[in-house]
Amino acid sequence: MSERPRVLVIGAGAAGCAAAWSLARSGDAVAVEVWEKAAVAGGVASTQRWKGYWFNDGVQGGAPCYANTFRLHAAAGFEPRPVHMTINFGKGPTWWNNYGEKLETDLVRQLRPEIRRFGQLLERVNRLPWLYIWVPIARLLRWHGFSKSFINLMVLPLTALFFGTGNQTPKVSAVIVARVFLDPHMRLFAYDPDRLLSTQPLMFAFDALESIYTAMLKHPGIERVCYEREACRLEALPDGVWVTDHNQRRERFSQVILATDAQTALKLLGSGATFMERNVLGRVRYFHDVTVTHTDEAYMDRYYQMDPDRRTDMYFVRTDPVDPSCIDMSFLLSAYQEQLRDAHGEPLPLFQTIFLNKEERHRWTMDEIRRDQIVLVRWWKQMSHEWRHFVQVVPFVRFIQGGRHGNLWYAGSWTLMNIHEVAICSGLAAAEACGWALSKQTGKSPIGAYPFERDADASRFYTMYAKTAYGSRFRERLRNARRASAATVEPLQPSAPGTPMES
Repeated sequence: MSERPRVLVIGAGAAGCAAAWSLARSGDAVAVEVWEKAAVAGGVASTQRWKGYWFNDGVQGGAPCYANTFRLHAAAGFEPRPVHMTINFGKGPTWWNNYGEKLETDLVRQLRPEIRRFGQLLERVNRLPWLYIWVPIARLLRWHGFSKSFINLMVLPLTALFFGTGNQTPKVSAVIVARVFLDPHMRLFAYDPDRLLSTQPLMFAFDALESIYTAMLKHPGIERVCYEREACRLEALPDGVWVTDHNQRRERFSQVILATDAQTALKLLGSGATFMERNVLGRVRYFHDVTVTHTDEAYMDRYYQMDPDRRTDMYFVRTDPVDPSCIDMSFLLSAYQEQLRDAHGEPLPLFQTIFLNKEERHRWTMDEIRRDQIVLVRWWKQMSHEWRHFVQVVPFVRFIQGGRHGNLWYAGSWTLMNIHEVAICSGLAAAEACGWALSKQTGKSPIGAYPFERDADASRFYTMYAKTAYGSRFRERLRNARRASAATVEPLQPSAPGTPMES
């Protein structure tokens, strides 16, 4: 067995792969091992196959602010493809879109005064985030006299689309909504005071995600990747962390990175969890959603405002006519993923419809999708973005990093918010913190230094994340350690030339 310090990354989703890859760049200074309970890498960022084609499932792409994600994919030999987001909200009298003046609808004209007032409110929220972080967006809009139509038909569907918050959208913090429009580094939509949305924002469609994350784990610096090996229990002690798998095999590691959801992390800790760990991890709320991939165009016509040309709109958002706070979403996969074309180059009619929150299943129209046109049904555990998450969880994540003995680190989008860029940054930050802790133990130069320091956009987002999840003072210690070890870390290179997944 190697005498090098051993680091275990539990979970081979985006966060776990980023952590393992970043540590592996330090050469033979550490023995990196990954345990993943599934048979493939990627976690929720999975890739499926259908009739000789592949398509990404769960995660499709990202906004221009996903600089760390793009740099990491490029290091594995993959590049995203630019696309422009087109959206249809509602149907019939409740229809509106982001095409601007050329397809302006009656609903937009009716709600124009409120759209203008909404922009003024966003500016106020953005100036006073410490005050409005506590306030759910729906409640704030009601306090300021906005109509139910504006709240339920415009603001909530738009927020649900970006964050995937579904029927919990009314409880999303007002500050998070304001950032979508006004933060210069996180903004996705340009606010239009006349139409709310009038442009098709630039997005980037990912290549085959399973291929990307599998390629990352083939880095020569990763000693071992164990698929279908589930961690079931861990015990953190001053001299290391003992981890037991599903076959009751027990191994000791110098450091462990838990790149799992919060509930799994708490389960692994068991009775050994500290008071703070129980409170932080236990307060992360999840809901069970299901995605149905299908080819039922009649269903789509029935519930969504479909493009007459059939193949140009990307996203469709439906508001329940009985309870407008309930939302379903669909999108045309071939509008996002260009490989889904027939022999004549025409987009294939492959849709994904997302039904949110199993507790409200009685409102779903899932049973109306023809069974013979269903390609895939997949359940998800979706993190809630309620305002409570940003008050009761996010500010306290820094206090559980390192665990009781400085050898247990947490990564995953739950540490801040559920977007792919956060998952990537959480893995990179856990690797850097883990490397810094190892340097204290061994007296050697730190490893796992953040790899994209020279990319201003990537570094800015990463620094924001690290300050939030680890604290400013700890972040400065990491920065100083990184400068001291800059000459000892191998330069950034692609793991290997990436190749798209075979059809």
